[in-house]
Amino acid sequence: MNSRVRMACEAAVIVVPLERILPTRVVDASTKKSRKYRCIEASIRELGVIEPLVIYPERKGSPKYMLLDGHIRLEILKDMGQTAVKCLISTDDEGFTYNHKVNRLSAIQEHFMIKRAIKNGVSEDRIARTLNVDVASIKQKRDLLEGICPEAVELLRDKRATAGALRELRKVKPMRQIEMAELFCASHMFSEGYAKCLVAATPQEQMLESERPKEVRGLSAEDISRMEHEMATLGKEFKIIEETHGKNTLNLVVVIGYLKRLLDNSRISRFLTHHHQELLTEFQKIVESRMLLDPNVVTEGD
Repeated sequence: MNSRVRMACEAAVIVVPLERILPTRVVDASTKKSRKYRCIEASIRELGVIEPLVIYPERKGSPKYMLLDGHIRLEILKDMGQTAVKCLISTDDEGFTYNHKVNRLSAIQEHFMIKRAIKNGVSEDRIARTLNVDVASIKQKRDLLEGICPEAVELLRDKRATAGALRELRKVKPMRQIEMAELFCASHMFSEGYAKCLVAATPQEQMLESERPKEVRGLSAEDISRMEHEMATLGKEFKIIEETHGKNTLNLVVVIGYLKRLLDNSRISRFLTHHHQELLTEFQKIVESRMLLDPNVVTEGD
């Protein structure tokens, strides 16, 4: 059996006249007004086409090509008056997989990319023009992690933490930053609103400006104090649950598998029916409650 993996595209990049490329869908007026379109347009005007278009021969011997990926890029190039573009020739006429699943950059990843670009000599003005944003926005992203300890950054490095949530971390001391980052990850909540709640519930001595009283709109000093106490208790309970969740889930899988085997035994099932109907009912509820388990877990006998 041939174990070689077939390439999705031919290795060579070719230059194709735009008139020979046939789009398979229309880029409408609403798409042209979108932020994504303007961002791609700014990037092409500043840097040119970085990612070649993906095309496939219309038919054998034809000089025309069907466009599988790159409709927005093609439309922008036409508007710019370009006559040709670099392309990759696909080995299949199926275009579903191109850019179908895109991993968006997190705020932290974007910060590191901007820092690296600046280190390599790219000016902030050029980055702003390429991304179609103002220079102030680039500077904010450049300075995003100032005042945040490396341990907290590492915890959130590949998470979807928003820029607003990261800015809230600057208001507390490093140890509290780590605690908040752990709570973000444990709860899978990375919004600015959740971060503000955690900051409001942070004891005064853990605030970066510990001498300055916290001011939360709509809450009195007594409300804030009570919130701090309740949040601290909740945080401890949450960590305990997190530590025991895996073990409890495993035990539940084993229990459900065992009960299913018992109920599949006709003699045991008859005995429970005649003598312990209430137990049989409860056992059946447990076995049938698939929501108790992760949907990917399959118990023995399924």
